[in-house]
Amino acid sequence: MSVIDLTGKVAVVTGGGSGIGRSICQLFATLGASVVVSDIAATADETVATVAGDGGTASAMVGDIGDPAVADAVVAAAVERYGRLDALVNNAGIMDHFAGAAGVDDALWERVMRVNLSAPFYLTRAALRVMLPQSSGSIVNIASEAGIRGAAAGAAYTASKHGLIGLTRNTAYVYAKQGIRANAICPGGVETNVMTPDIQQHIDQEGLAALTPVHQSAMRVAQPIEQANLAAFLVSDAASNVSGAIIPNDGGWSAG
Repeated sequence: MSVIDLTGKVAVVTGGGSGIGRSICQLFATLGASVVVSDIAATADETVATVAGDGGTASAMVGDIGDPAVADAVVAAAVERYGRLDALVNNAGIMDHFAGAAGVDDALWERVMRVNLSAPFYLTRAALRVMLPQSSGSIVNIASEAGIRGAAAGAAYTASKHGLIGLTRNTAYVYAKQGIRANAICPGGVETNVMTPDIQQHIDQEGLAALTPVHQSAMRVAQPIEQANLAAFLVSDAASNVSGAIIPNDGGWSAG
């Protein structure tokens, strides 16, 4: 048997309708977990169908987790449907336009912060209300290379991911004695659809050029499953002593 065994665990995965989130949902279900697939789009239902086709257990929650009431409802759904909550993966996120602070308007700043930082906070708060009475629970935040350096994205995205790492560390430290673990994964380039047509249309080309060091172009683009494998380890009992870790999963980019 693999040391990565999620049998009997219940997980909420945000942004589960595509990309890294879908891969996490599929892998968790394959390893025995029941998964609530949270997404703002109906693609959550597609992930559920894929999981069911593979013999796994999953259900969808479609809504905007930047709304605290929706975040609360997502966690409540996990408990209502499966009886508990063992893992929360805050994966949902959006890119900015690769602009520095001078090129970021209020609307973009607020949108990126709402999705990338406020939503994980709302979900973490809701999850802790369930996990603390259990004296157990694992929270995995999908941060970014931009969470550990200033040269991977624009001002809004970079600030949001640095904030997510701060939330991770604080959660890990404050609740360590109460059985809660919190860790962050920092992907580099991953083959996903995060670069939406809207983002591509509004990219600040000068900012992007300034943020593209020579060594970055040599880094391999990862597959979503490579992030999912690390997330599965972190929520499993095999990682029982791992908390507060900020783990680059970037093919060596952060080593340069």
